[in-house]
Amino acid sequence: MICDQQGGALGVTIEAANVHDTKLLEQTIEAIVVGRPEPEKHPQHLCLDAGYDNPTGHNTVACHKYIAHIRPLREEKPVLRGKKKHKPRRWVVERLMGWLSKCRAILVRYDKNAFNYLGLIQFACALFWFRRLHRMGLT
Repeated sequence: MICDQQGGALGVTIEAANVHDTKLLEQTIEAIVVGRPEPEKHPQHLCLDAGYDNPTGHNTVACHKYIAHIRPLREEKPVLRGKKKHKPRRWVVERLMGWLSKCRAILVRYDKNAFNYLGLIQFACALFWFRRLHRMGLT
């Protein structure tokens, strides 16, 4: 799953549980349903965890013209003194997954067909976007 900085889902793919995330990175980026502005005019950042710190992850991000923010595998966590300079980003994806887990049909996979299950996830993401825009008064 890929989301924006506020936690809105932009693209979703599904695969078996034993497939590593780096093999799905390109497929997930291509699943983004929102029109993307030109990367040359508006630079876009992509924050990834340490699992993507490999040549495949770096090449995929560079191929799609994102500015990568990948924490290296063996990097020590910085000691923060005083006020934080930026918001943490990883919790945004986890929060989105928590929202999706409240949908019972997604939490317990009843569908045998992967295409139907993907449709349910996409429908739930669209419902969350509608609720979000409704709260903002844009619908």
